[in-house]
Amino acid sequence: MATKLGQLLVTGNIITEDQLREAVGLQRREGGRLGTNLIKLGYLTEDKLIAFLSKQWGVPAINLSDYKIDPSVLKLVPLEIARKYLIIPVARVGATLTIAMADPSNVFVIDDVKFMTGYNVEVVVAGESSVLQAISTYYRGSGEALVTTKKAASAKSLQAQDYTFTEDDLKEDNIASQDDESLMVDVQEFDKVVGDALDSIEAFVEQEDAAGGEVEEPIVKLVNGILINAIKGGASDIHIEPYETTLRVRYRVDGVLFNAMNLPLRIKNPITSRLKIMSKLGIAERRLPQDGRIKLRLGKKKEIDFRVSVLPCLFGEKTVLRILDKANLQVDLTKLGFAEESLKRFLDVLDKPYGMILVTGPTGSGKTTTLYSALSFLNKPGINIMTAEDPVEYNFLGMNQVQVREEIGLTFASALRAFLRQSPDIILVGEIRDFETAEIAVKAALTGHLVLSTLHTNDAPSSISRLLNMGIEPFLVSASVILIAAQRLARKICLQCKQEEKVPVQALVQVGFSEEEAAKVKAYKGKGCPTCNNSGYKGRIALYEVMLIGPEIKEMVLEGASADELKKTAMRMGMKTLRQSGLSKVKEGRTSLEEVMRVTFGD
Repeated sequence: MATKLGQLLVTGNIITEDQLREAVGLQRREGGRLGTNLIKLGYLTEDKLIAFLSKQWGVPAINLSDYKIDPSVLKLVPLEIARKYLIIPVARVGATLTIAMADPSNVFVIDDVKFMTGYNVEVVVAGESSVLQAISTYYRGSGEALVTTKKAASAKSLQAQDYTFTEDDLKEDNIASQDDESLMVDVQEFDKVVGDALDSIEAFVEQEDAAGGEVEEPIVKLVNGILINAIKGGASDIHIEPYETTLRVRYRVDGVLFNAMNLPLRIKNPITSRLKIMSKLGIAERRLPQDGRIKLRLGKKKEIDFRVSVLPCLFGEKTVLRILDKANLQVDLTKLGFAEESLKRFLDVLDKPYGMILVTGPTGSGKTTTLYSALSFLNKPGINIMTAEDPVEYNFLGMNQVQVREEIGLTFASALRAFLRQSPDIILVGEIRDFETAEIAVKAALTGHLVLSTLHTNDAPSSISRLLNMGIEPFLVSASVILIAAQRLARKICLQCKQEEKVPVQALVQVGFSEEEAAKVKAYKGKGCPTCNNSGYKGRIALYEVMLIGPEIKEMVLEGASADELKKTAMRMGMKTLRQSGLSKVKEGRTSLEEVMRVTFGD
């Protein structure tokens, strides 16, 4: 920033090249901002600098002494952040927060404040001295000494426990020799971690060698901050994506991606290399996809795993990290979203001694959580549970879990064959992908084992057709499958900004309500607030379609009935479709009509 501002001032005939050199020399000797040093040397006045920045960046200039800032607005930006970035919140109108900045060009700070507060951010420019004076005046008595102490302690902890990022780390031989597989970070110090890194990015971008020792610390801190930011925000995935002109970081929260920050394109390789080192992947390999894991230790007890996937794209390698936090895993079947009757059917089937239970739905619909919940319900000392998963997302005491590795021949099918020699009672097959796996799973279900697995189909009846299309004989499907549950995840309305939504009766009828129900239903939606990052939603709930395979359905399978015919019969026998499950959640005020329409098809 310093060099850019100096050149802009020279180009605008505000200062001369000699004056810039002198100010840069003073900055190197004594520190401080370039603008402040120019003012100190008498080459520039603060008013002139503010006017220049206002014109250059197209933001209004204000005099902070003319404002009286509401204490509730001050609470949105902590003292530590205000002092670090030389900013102060001035006003809030609706979902928009106005902040005064001494440096309006720092887009990283704007993105950081936007994510931290949940508000849209508008910028005004003010002089550095007036921002400092306002911070001193308004934040007086807010525990500055304590904050400073925490910062120093945190910095010491990070320096002692963090990974290193040196030229030696870039050598392939040293990747596997990292001593510490965990990362010690205090979650409460996230703002400092990210802030320090972003402060150093401009200096980093100027470096010729992206992996040089001078720039290792900013990258380490930035990557740490990206990970911790995602955890604090309740994200399930992190997407780091290189494009032609920027490096975009997105988080998936409650199933929906949103932009978290944009970073300089030139740091894409060091960030990817840093993540590869942490997940024990090959830094030199940039042409092929790679998969790995990172274990993040927060404090002394909490551990979080990241499943890492690196994929070569047009402008560089895209990295996706799936966050696996066992503390957030809900394995109580009564709290997943089952309707009372559907839950009763599901629990009754789990008590069966043998047969196949299938859970179906698209990627990210919560199938794994449902299966883990079922296994947790069944997990008892007298039961031998064996699972084949790709990958093993969470580990559970009492379950024998096998990680499928197709590259060495350990497939779902070969794992299943081995399971049958291990005297299992219950078998989980992560996914039925092919005829071989399906055939062994069906035979296991017919020979005294309870088999649980997943399929990728749109609804429960379609799973029958899928198995038949794989080549499984109708009589084997009819004899082995005892229940199919299709599911979707719908976002829950944020309780902090929940409000009634006026929906015409006719519109309610069109989406699936009866006319009698439509006349009584109260629909709700979230207005948007800082708690939910202005999305109107917080958390998710599952919608279930539970199809019990009774005698009539079995007979229809043998006769070659279509998926539509199976669906009509199942509905007649009491099955609630995904849409009906969603509408019941609308009636309960737990999700919105818009969300149900987004994740389900009409019946």
